[in-house]
Amino acid sequence: MPVRAHNYDYHRRLPHYQKADRAIFVTFRKLNREPFAANARDVILQHCLHDDGRRFILHAAIVMPDHVHMLLTPTRDQAGWPYSLPEILKLIKGVSARSVNKLLGSSGPIWQEESFDHVLRSDESFAEKLGYIRQNPVRAGLVKRAEEYPWLWVEKENQIQDQRQRQRTRVSAPHQP
Repeated sequence: MPVRAHNYDYHRRLPHYQKADRAIFVTFRKLNREPFAANARDVILQHCLHDDGRRFILHAAIVMPDHVHMLLTPTRDQAGWPYSLPEILKLIKGVSARSVNKLLGSSGPIWQEESFDHVLRSDESFAEKLGYIRQNPVRAGLVKRAEEYPWLWVEKENQIQDQRQRQRTRVSAPHQP
């Protein structure tokens, strides 16, 4: 098994930091502002959901016409190391780009290289970001109520509370950075 680097900060234009067992709010944008078609948004949402419970716990995801928001907590690999955000995003963005290109009969990158991410520090911040994701299509005038937007996925409230409680009472895992 190849050795994976365990340096969780990486730099492009913006600094990105990751803290083990903390939720992260992530936004990544389409390379151009032309909106994704409905069938492309379906495919992208499926790719956002694919590794839920494997490489990360997904709390919420939304595929807007030209960007994606996700609220997730990276899980740990077999050695106890958290999966890195660059690793998670590379999979989601890479596979979704190939699928969308195949669907549309096109080729090339569809996502901007850079993403915006923010490590959440409190329950209040978590609730704020979850609300932001839910209300994004309402604020954009795409629907009147968040529940009407077909490309919004939010884990059940009781799952959110159970996960947050487990994080607070977690026994220390090996190799905590």
